[in-house]
Amino acid sequence: MPVALKNIELELESLLTPHQFNDYCPNGLQVEGCDQVQKLVTGVTACKALIDEAIKINADLILVHHGYFWRGEEQSITGIKRARIQSLLLHDISLMAYHLPLDVHPTLGNNAQLGKLLELDITGDFANYNGHNIGMLGETDKPYEVEDFGRLLASRLQREPLIIAGGDRKISRVAWCTGAAQNYIEQAVSAGVDAYITGEISESTVHIARESGIHFFAAGHHATERYGVQALGSYLADKFNLDHRFIDIDNPV
Repeated sequence: MPVALKNIELELESLLTPHQFNDYCPNGLQVEGCDQVQKLVTGVTACKALIDEAIKINADLILVHHGYFWRGEEQSITGIKRARIQSLLLHDISLMAYHLPLDVHPTLGNNAQLGKLLELDITGDFANYNGHNIGMLGETDKPYEVEDFGRLLASRLQREPLIIAGGDRKISRVAWCTGAAQNYIEQAVSAGVDAYITGEISESTVHIARESGIHFFAAGHHATERYGVQALGSYLADKFNLDHRFIDIDNPV
């Protein structure tokens, strides 16, 4: 039985507390479509390919991690943005997006879900951004050689990570922050971990890792952020008896 879009919005407001975050983008309902929801599609980014797939299955709501209206983005609704939003409106599909609130949720978030996937025991958090720690700290079940830990990442994420070895020490203590969080490597170093996992890498990251003696893994922005939105979609599907489908639009970045 369909549920009111407003009820889903209120549930996510309570669950993710987006009002507490000074984020790079608006969190919550970004494009309003049908006011009743039965079919929910989740995905990482609200690209045209995801919208097209949602249209094929007659979805009522798309829920993503990366939505629209980013800070510094051109405000005019033209070109690619126009095509995306036009498709949503023509097919009466709503779009909801949650960025940092989804990253940091203690159980459903991207970081929590990545830790679960890698079977890491969470011991704390780090990576302060505007008063919120947006990364996690944890421990492995056994010490890993750097190459073996890289193979674990590749196996679980179905993607070969870029590995910058920071010496020959084994990996037991790990910090991670999904997405484009390479700039938090120095906070990871200060946390005293053996390895830091994120999605992307910058030129300077290589030198910091080598000179600080920390192993760095760039495991893919998309690859590290597939899991929070799936968990959130499953949560909503169970609570509201929705038909939920996660659609993975592959992205090598």
